[in-house]
Amino acid sequence: MKHKVPLLPKNLIFPFILLTSLFALWGFANAVTDPMVQAFKKVLELSNTQAAWVQMAFYGGYFCMALPAALFIRKYSYKVGILIGLALYACGALLFYPAAISEEFWFFCIGLYILTFGLAFLETAANPYALSMGPKETATQRLNLAQSFNPLGLILGLFVAQQYILKKLKSDDINDFSVLDEISKNLIKTSDLMVIRDPYVILGIVILVVFVLFAISKMPNTKDDKLKGNLNYVVKKLLKNKNYINGVTSQALCVGAQIMCWTYIYQYAENINIDNVSAGYFQMIAFIIFFLGRAIGTYLLKYIKAGNLLTLFAVLAIIFTLGAIVVQGIIGLCFLVGVSFFMSINFPTIYGLSLNNLNVEESKIGSAGLIMAIVGGALMPKLQAIIIDIGGYAVNDIKFLGIPEINLSFFLPILCFIFIARFGFSSNS
Repeated sequence: MKHKVPLLPKNLIFPFILLTSLFALWGFANAVTDPMVQAFKKVLELSNTQAAWVQMAFYGGYFCMALPAALFIRKYSYKVGILIGLALYACGALLFYPAAISEEFWFFCIGLYILTFGLAFLETAANPYALSMGPKETATQRLNLAQSFNPLGLILGLFVAQQYILKKLKSDDINDFSVLDEISKNLIKTSDLMVIRDPYVILGIVILVVFVLFAISKMPNTKDDKLKGNLNYVVKKLLKNKNYINGVTSQALCVGAQIMCWTYIYQYAENINIDNVSAGYFQMIAFIIFFLGRAIGTYLLKYIKAGNLLTLFAVLAIIFTLGAIVVQGIIGLCFLVGVSFFMSINFPTIYGLSLNNLNVEESKIGSAGLIMAIVGGALMPKLQAIIIDIGGYAVNDIKFLGIPEINLSFFLPILCFIFIARFGFSSNS
């Protein structure tokens, strides 16, 4: 009788549960930030390209801090890295208080930038930490399980953004904000920036509580001084690993596609005369579908090889994205929402496949590259915004074969899914 490999040792159940809470926390930050692109665009009268700096700041922080985080974790431990991450997370969120007082867009961007310094620490530590908490044979499945808590954070974050930000924005109630006199504009701007501020400040306080909880909890130690070799040697070894390099590229495109499909759901809805609050409901459905896809995908990994499942989901994502481009109106929007199901397993599966056959030392450094790859969430949406702004600041200034520019801009996620499908197909897993 074949021995069944356990997903998780019994003695690590509580530490694993505590660890999975982090996946929800950075999911919350991602979701509450996505609608801010549209909110800042309206409140501060920005173009799509200018408003995209929200995502540039948010995901750019990952790129800048992932490697320092990995080196720090390498020297100390996963737990210490998590504590540093929580501290930076809280600091960035609390900076929204003085940012709202200053009413400067760049100040909010700095807050998001520092916040994601913290998220870079958390993801650099938590992902390989989850992989290490149990048998190697079930590592990818275990990471998918931990990552399944991420959509719960996404759903909660979007709920907060919709109910406590978008619904309360006075500027969103005005069809043409630009025609107002300066005094009225300033009063509305001040009020709306306070609305944007409050959820982040509360979030910062919650993160401080989580910091204390982690500080007093006993977590497993995966630190192994015997694995501490020459850093240059480890990096060179990773750079020669074709599977790892393709994995990092796939991860950048995965995050980019994900953020494009979620951020610009509001602009897609705008083109068919759906307001931001109502568009938020469609994004909420997308997150719920994403959660269901993650749960179903994690179950399917028991029977289907990770690489094969990744390829299948990527191909289906291509089909649904094509539907969002070609089919206009509410049905096209439903296609865009449906893409989320097939993006669900991408991040953890690519992560696990990329670190396959790496030791703890290589995984700590290798995880940095995979977290740095999250910068795809900054670059790809920025590129999509530039495409949308080609004809003007509206989302349908120009059309090609009757298809508006907002729809056409989603060919970028398709390119991402093609590469991801190729990576899954070529994987030895």
